Amino acid sequence: MVLEKQNILFIVRTMGLGGTENVVLQLCEILAGRVNKIVVCSSGGVHESKLQTMGIKHYTIQDVANKNPVSMLRIYSSIKSIIKREKITIVHSHHRMAAFYAELAAPKGVIKVANAHNTFQDKKKLTQFAYHNTEIIAVGEMVRENLTDFFKIPENQVSVIHNAVKPFEGVVQKISTLDIEKKEGHILIGNIGRLSEQKGMNYFIDAAEIVTRNHPEARFVIVGDGELKDQLHERVKSKHLQDVFLFLGYRNDIQNVISQLDFVVLSSLWEGLPLTPIEAYSVGKTVIGTAVDGTQEIIRTGIDGYLVESKNATQIAEKIDVLIEYPEVRKKMEAQAIRWYQAEFSFEKLKKSYLHYYEGLREN
Repeated sequence: MVLEKQNILFIVRTMGLGGTENVVLQLCEILAGRVNKIVVCSSGGVHESKLQTMGIKHYTIQDVANKNPVSMLRIYSSIKSIIKREKITIVHSHHRMAAFYAELAAPKGVIKVANAHNTFQDKKKLTQFAYHNTEIIAVGEMVRENLTDFFKIPENQVSVIHNAVKPFEGVVQKISTLDIEKKEGHILIGNIGRLSEQKGMNYFIDAAEIVTRNHPEARFVIVGDGELKDQLHERVKSKHLQDVFLFLGYRNDIQNVISQLDFVVLSSLWEGLPLTPIEAYSVGKTVIGTAVDGTQEIIRTGIDGYLVESKNATQIAEKIDVLIEYPEVRKKMEAQAIRWYQAEFSFEKLKKSYLHYYEGLREN
C-alpha cells in the first residue's frame, strides 16, 4: 500500500483521558506526514486541542456507544457524510460500535481496520457483524484469543500490536505533596487510573488498611478522577485512613508522577493491555498487578513485578509488604522492568509495527 495516497479516519468514542485516546494520538503522530490526510471523529474531549496542534481535523459526533435509535441514525449519517466529504480510504475504529458504524457507512473500496482494546463476553452477534469485513489489531494476546475463541473471528483477521509509551526524557518536576512525604521517610505506593469499577481501587484501599498495621510509614497515592471519586474518599474515611492516603486527582504527567513513587499497584478487575504498568516500567518502577487479561502479558511475576488474584486485597497487601521489607528485591525488579520496557513496549517498536501493518494492508 502507498501510504502517501491514503486518507484515514479514526473513529473513537471520546478524545478524553483514557488509554484508547492515547493510542489514537500515538497513531496520529506516527502517520502524520506519511499519509495524505488524517481525520478524527469523536464526541469530543480534552485532547481535541492536541489534534488541533498537530493540524488534524476533528469532527464532533454523538457518542458511538449511545443506543438511542434517533442518536444511532444521526451517528451513522455523520460518519457516512465524513467518509464522503473527506474522501476517506481507510476507516480505523477504536470501539466496537465505531466498527459497527464503519461496517454500515463505509462504501465498497474503503478499507476497514479496528483496534480491539479490551476483552468482552457480551454482544456476540453485534461484534461479529461489526468486525465481519474488518482487519483487527488486538492490543495483546489475551484480546486476540478473546476475539478468535469467544467471538469466533477468523485468526487471519487478527494481528497483535502491543500498546506502548514514549520514554520519559524530561527532568522530574517535583510534586510538593509527594516530596514532603518522601522527606519524612515514607514509602509511596501509587495506583493510577480512572476512578471507576474497572480499576478496583476499593481493593487497593482495603489492602492499605492491612499494610498499615505493620508499616505505618506506608503512604498510598491515588492518581485519577472519575465517577467513584466521592465513594472512594468515603471508604478511606470510614477506615480512618485519611492520614495515609493522598488523592492527586487527574494528572497529565503520569511518568513524572510515577518517577516520584516507590512502586505501583494496578488493582484492575479487567484490562486489555493497560498502559500504567508500561508507564511504570518506562521509568524503572516495579508493579504489583492483578492477573487479568493483558496485564499478565506485561508483568512477569517474580522478575519485574508481582501478579496477584483479582479482588484479593490480602494478596495485594502481602506483596506490598514484600516490596517494603526487601528493598533489594525491589531494586532488582526495577532493573528488569526498564529492560523489559525497552525490549517489548517502547514507542519505537510500536511505530515500526504500525507502519509495517499499514504498509501491508491490501487495497480493495
